[in-house]
Amino acid sequence: MAFIGYVPDGDIDPVDNVPDHDNIIRIHGVHSRTMRQHYELYVELMHRPGPLGREQREMIAVMVSGINGCRY
Repeated sequence: MAFIGYVPDGDIDPVDNVPDHDNIIRIHGVHSRTMRQHYELYVELMHRPGPLGREQREMIAVMVSGINGCRY
């Protein structure tokens, strides 16, 4: 798995900063516009109404992470 350093929160443009500080989101701090876009996509996919329940969505995410050798 590749390593991408995290940008300190204070170095991210406040317009692009998001209220979620999971490492997967913070990686996008290197190009902060994508951080906001990724966060909005995450919220849409994981929290908005859809054909799958929240637990089903989380289990899919866990399985994909496991297949990809991701530790979180």
